[in-house]
Amino acid sequence: MHSIGKDGASQVSKKHSVIIAGTSSGVGKTSVTIGIMYALKEKGYKVQGFKVGPDYIDASYHTAVTGVVSRNLDPWLMGEDGVIEGFNNAMHRSGAEVAVIEGVMGLYDGLSGKDDYASTAHIATLLDSPVILVLDAGKAARSVAAMALGFIEFNREVKVKGVILNNVAGDRHSRYCLDALEQRGISVLGVVKRNKDTRLKERHLGLVPIYESIKAKDDALATARYVSEHINIDRILDIVKESAPLMLNNSKGGADYYDYADGGVTAVNSCSRDKDITIGVALDESFNFYYADNLEMLSRYAKLVYFSPIHDEEPPECDGLYIGGGFPEVLASLLASNARMMKRIKDGAEDGIPIYAECGGLMYLSRSITDLDGSKHDMVGLIDADTSMMDRRLTLNYTEARVDASSCVVADNGSIVRGHEFHYSTLVDIAEDSIFAYEMLRGKGIDGKRDGFIVHNTLASYMHLHFINKDIARRFTELCRRYSSR
Repeated sequence: MHSIGKDGASQVSKKHSVIIAGTSSGVGKTSVTIGIMYALKEKGYKVQGFKVGPDYIDASYHTAVTGVVSRNLDPWLMGEDGVIEGFNNAMHRSGAEVAVIEGVMGLYDGLSGKDDYASTAHIATLLDSPVILVLDAGKAARSVAAMALGFIEFNREVKVKGVILNNVAGDRHSRYCLDALEQRGISVLGVVKRNKDTRLKERHLGLVPIYESIKAKDDALATARYVSEHINIDRILDIVKESAPLMLNNSKGGADYYDYADGGVTAVNSCSRDKDITIGVALDESFNFYYADNLEMLSRYAKLVYFSPIHDEEPPECDGLYIGGGFPEVLASLLASNARMMKRIKDGAEDGIPIYAECGGLMYLSRSITDLDGSKHDMVGLIDADTSMMDRRLTLNYTEARVDASSCVVADNGSIVRGHEFHYSTLVDIAEDSIFAYEMLRGKGIDGKRDGFIVHNTLASYMHLHFINKDIARRFTELCRRYSSR
């Protein structure tokens, strides 16, 4: 138990939650979320972070501030039962007292305009969590009260308990906003004034991944510290105290935290006991888009060994490879200069080692990447296609696909898989005899109809999967076992 406030009169029970939502994307949800996490840590709480939706980057900022691996909550990818299971498992595993959940886009933005499915509001009602709304006041004053009222009244089942004003110009601007909100009885939990020195840096797919440099982590901590000084953490704790306590189970295992060093990241996995098969996982500045649950699920069946396609000379001795997403286009020249690594991966694929690659991994396995400056860099060359960043059109979708191949390394032929896609790259000059794993039912994939190149025992797709479907990890590790026993 922890006291809040100097008199210690108000206490918060263990295992409670709060959701930080926004009126839209770009209002500062991540900055406010990590500020609240920082303030809670300063008060002595252990905090478990979560991110609503299919996002890797924001979750990495949570991890950097809390020291506990942040997890994703996504009904489309995980199902409602999977969200609850993943939520409870993470809270039990980390031993955290408070869950701070960052929303996605606007509070009510989800799969469609017809209902709240897969939105932050959906998660709020599913977990019975109170909501704090972040308002960007940069171009408004009295109107912020109208915005807040609209979000509060839109769905009364969503418990919006207060607002935090972000991007406030100064004291006069703050007073206008506060007068309007207080007149309507809306609780203001913080006023974060504009500060160019603490603005988190962005790039073409959102925030710059924190894994790319120590500076990114330092910037995140500076921003979190600044925001923490401009919010009322005691009042926020009162709201947390009122939330329903979680029902925990006894699930164990998983990657407990990430250790940041020398501008890179190392996964520290308490569950990877000695097993009879080993899977090499690409993890460095270029490849770091992994759901923590995916790595945790794989670690139940195999020993995970992490390696860097940039810094290491060759992959580790292993029975399978998992190459996740990231930004290979940003450090394409460094990837291209490591010819020995690329040759070893291609040789292994041709020998039949199972490889599962997503998005950035697909780009790396292609013949080349033409980067944002128009420079072309040779890649592994396993996939008979080239990657281009020159046609800067965003692909952002939830995806659904039917497996249309008997040799898919993650699912049986005819089964349905769900995922998401998020990239600016396109694949060009695709060989006409290419074999694909997926028939797209929702989303774009490679060409609007298909996704998932199959070459030997390699599957490389734009679609990201969530391993809450345990059969994905089981099937892939079984193929790795067969390869090991040849």
